[in-house]
Amino acid sequence: MADEKAKTKAPAGKKAAAKPRSAAKTAPKAASEAAPAPKREPKPRKSPKREPGQAPGVVRGTRKMREGIVVSNKMEKTVVVTIERRIQHPLYGKVVVRTERFKAHDILGCDVGDRVQILETRPLSKEKRWRVSRIIEKVK
Repeated sequence: MADEKAKTKAPAGKKAAAKPRSAAKTAPKAASEAAPAPKREPKPRKSPKREPGQAPGVVRGTRKMREGIVVSNKMEKTVVVTIERRIQHPLYGKVVVRTERFKAHDILGCDVGDRVQILETRPLSKEKRWRVSRIIEKVK
């Protein structure tokens, strides 16, 4: 048994002969294949629209707009607007109503029950980041 193991092993100082590589792998690439692809020029960017009175160098994104119902107007110049959105549950597929409440700055004089449009704005207080842009439907 010891004789068989000694015969199958390669000598200690020599490596086993490597397999010859195929001609396709070792052949140099043609000149057309070696040239890099031409670079594409970037598309010109469209400048975003400015709001009236905005400086030309200032670039702003679009502001978020939401539509909801006023549920409270007990604060001075602030209303609470409830917004409902319907989403499909990711696992069960049932349509679920999600409700969010936003505090919005009110200079138009909204009443409870009015349908209003609110616009995202800079922080006006600790919790106020929206303002009432228009009253869509007045309560009767």
